[in-house]
Amino acid sequence: MAKTIVIGGTQSGSGKTLVSLAIMAALTRRGLHVQPFKCGPDFIDPGLHKAVTGNNSINLDGWMLPKGANIATYNNAMSPKKGTSPDIAVIEGVMGLFDGASGSEDSGSTAQIAKWLDAHVLLVIDGRSMARSFAAIAHGFTTLDPDLTFAGCIANRVGSPNHVSLIREAMQTYCPEILLAGCLPRNDDITLPSRHLGLVTAEEGVLNSDRIAALADWANDNIDFDHLLSQLPEHHFSPIETCKNKDSSATPVRIAVATDAAFCFCYPDNLRLLEENGAEIIHFSPLKDSSLPEKIDGLYLPGGYPELYAERLSLNASMRSAIRDFSQSGRPVYAECGGFMYLAQEIRTETATYPMCNVFDVHCTMDKRHRALGYREIKTTANSILGSKNTTARGHEFHYSFAKETTAHNSLYTVTDRKGIETSTSGYATRNTVGSYVHLHFASQPSVAKAIVDACIRTRTLHD
Repeated sequence: MAKTIVIGGTQSGSGKTLVSLAIMAALTRRGLHVQPFKCGPDFIDPGLHKAVTGNNSINLDGWMLPKGANIATYNNAMSPKKGTSPDIAVIEGVMGLFDGASGSEDSGSTAQIAKWLDAHVLLVIDGRSMARSFAAIAHGFTTLDPDLTFAGCIANRVGSPNHVSLIREAMQTYCPEILLAGCLPRNDDITLPSRHLGLVTAEEGVLNSDRIAALADWANDNIDFDHLLSQLPEHHFSPIETCKNKDSSATPVRIAVATDAAFCFCYPDNLRLLEENGAEIIHFSPLKDSSLPEKIDGLYLPGGYPELYAERLSLNASMRSAIRDFSQSGRPVYAECGGFMYLAQEIRTETATYPMCNVFDVHCTMDKRHRALGYREIKTTANSILGSKNTTARGHEFHYSFAKETTAHNSLYTVTDRKGIETSTSGYATRNTVGSYVHLHFASQPSVAKAIVDACIRTRTLHD
């Protein structure tokens, strides 16, 4: 049995990430096993969730994934086949509670996920410079969709005890049926630093033990957790049986996954689906290791911030050579965004040019503004390690660099945005190496994970 709560905001910038982290920290301090989730395609917030709770944070998304896939992802995390079952799921929302792919219905929104999971919403309202108006916002949000259930609301960034009393008076007068679960005072000491692509990542130590403790104090001192938790219903989760790839050989396929500060973004579901199809995941660091792990059959280079570590990546010539040789051997390599940049000939920053793995005939140049941002659907134009021609999958694209080809290529992908409009994003392929700026979510097309594992099995046979 476990409880679930969705942390929704009135808009982007309402403070729901900091509030979510504080609630996770406070619940963890209480001894609860917290399973974090993140609505939307973001990768930075899930890393911060893990730093606070110790558990992988799982993405839920109403555009990238159909309803059934979201529910399966949620159930898988809440009913693990190994380890301790969670006591509570804390799901951080995206943008404003009702914001998504449409202005007239809830597709792709936090509200949609909450309804699909039958979860209660805790609404975060930025309380700066308002009192009676706070109640108007709370009333509007909690009555817009009668199918949505609210656990209450949080007043964030309040200025003083008098400010708190005014907000409480307004809520008691106009919205007595809505729990005002807490009023969180402004606290610049716990604010997280940010840069291009968003907040500074957990891998860089932004959430040290002192800051986590301060977050837990902030929430414990100002939120009525006993009242809030008592309102949440309990759900029963049964362990889910998964079907392994029947074509897998007796020896698991070993797939090496780049995992360090430069390559810190991979949807956890992608690795789970690879494992369910017979893969053994081996983590390694292109920053620290001088060679690839032994006896691997495939390579996965996720996204991250290679531009911040370009000099170190470039100086690690033995790793760059190992990756290039692995690609040239014909074994499967899949790379996305930061991983794709690493496979380019070079990365160009504002101050220097750094040689990379030289697998693809492109060079990637950093810009001062984002060059792409949004949901993407890909359709393959040829057979590849992702499956047969015309395989479709969904994902997301967000980067500040751009790729320029030094040799013309035929794109493996046709790419459209969430409105179906074709974009200029390419899919690069050479031998059995595939790379692109698009982060694919394998649960949007589960055959992709099986295809990658199958490709590893085929090429392993050729190299045995």
